[in-house]
Amino acid sequence: GLWAQASEMTGQLGADDLRRMARGGLLPLSSAQGLELFDAAGVLASEAALVPVRVDTATLRLRPETTPLMLRGLVRVSNRRQADAGTHRSQSFARTLLRLEPAEQEARVLELVRIEVASTLGHTSSDAIKPRQAFTDLGFDSLTAVDLRNRLNAVMGLRLPATLVFDYPTPAALAGFIRAEVLGTHSEPTAAVGTTGTTADDPIVIIGMSCRYPGGVSGPKDLWRLLSTAGDAVTGIPSDRGWDVDGLFDPDPDRPGTSYTREGGFLHDATHFDAEFFGISPREAVAMDPQQRLLLEASWEAVESADIDPASLRGSDTGVFAGLMYHDFAAYAAASAESLEGHLTTGTAGSVASGRVSYALGLEGPAVTVDTACSSSLVALHWAIQALRSGECSMALAGGVTV
Repeated sequence: GLWAQASEMTGQLGADDLRRMARGGLLPLSSAQGLELFDAAGVLASEAALVPVRVDTATLRLRPETTPLMLRGLVRVSNRRQADAGTHRSQSFARTLLRLEPAEQEARVLELVRIEVASTLGHTSSDAIKPRQAFTDLGFDSLTAVDLRNRLNAVMGLRLPATLVFDYPTPAALAGFIRAEVLGTHSEPTAAVGTTGTTADDPIVIIGMSCRYPGGVSGPKDLWRLLSTAGDAVTGIPSDRGWDVDGLFDPDPDRPGTSYTREGGFLHDATHFDAEFFGISPREAVAMDPQQRLLLEASWEAVESADIDPASLRGSDTGVFAGLMYHDFAAYAAASAESLEGHLTTGTAGSVASGRVSYALGLEGPAVTVDTACSSSLVALHWAIQALRSGECSMALAGGVTV
């Protein structure tokens, strides 16, 4: 159980954490009580021992529906009573929403979600909970995720899954799902179509595009302008790459460890990224390989160019196939490993590049990162076509990135 005396382990708990634990009925042990428990367990050193904790049963009885499973015996409530209460709350909440306009429904559910999120984390107000801030950035883990699920079930009378905050990673996304669930408008993911339903000559249609290239190209129109005017995309090396250009340059092309040119084709805005737009914290954004950032932005733009609201794809079987061959950022990030702790692995792993797009858009189709060197993007496109024809996904984002 929790010890009252602060240690290197418990000293990291803030006031919000302690309040949250107290609301869950968990009381701290004094040092004397804790040592007595150790002494009692020592007598049974050769046997497995159950170590008790201090529990406030009165607090548990206030909301028996949110009580952890192993403590349910302390606050027994009949299954019939729970089911009847849940059904009543669900119907009552649905009736309340039906009396409101759609915009008011969204606002009501979102505020309720923010209140329960704040309560779960120990905040006294929902003001600290931003609608599009990722639950992971708010401090959620598997335990608090289950706690939130239980609270929402109790308030609304629903039967929500324990993976709720991972399937719907922001309060806004979660509120949208709950509103649809309560009103019965939530659509189940479409099952994969069998291969017998497709033929090899089915057309694959490109409905949206996006791109970033040297020469100031930020979209297909810019690329056409560059080509049609025979523009020059070669520039000097950007100053934000961390390269010692003067030290690396040598006009002799045969000298090892040097470069005989000071120019090349570069994306000069590769370091730019609107992290807040995607619900990513500044700390995590710094740890992200610029290739992940570019792929995320380009994917969003490609969907919008097809006149599709990216938010409407959440829960769909859309696939992501990305070609990526360079992993240089990992070495750079390793030098700042301490400040980037917790995000370094996901920020530099090539396998995460496609998964990050799927996660941000809420896609449930295949997410594959391909590294076949120079042919990576071509192979990614080939696999996307195969997945579409086999029925593994009904739509796919396919492309590549290299910085």
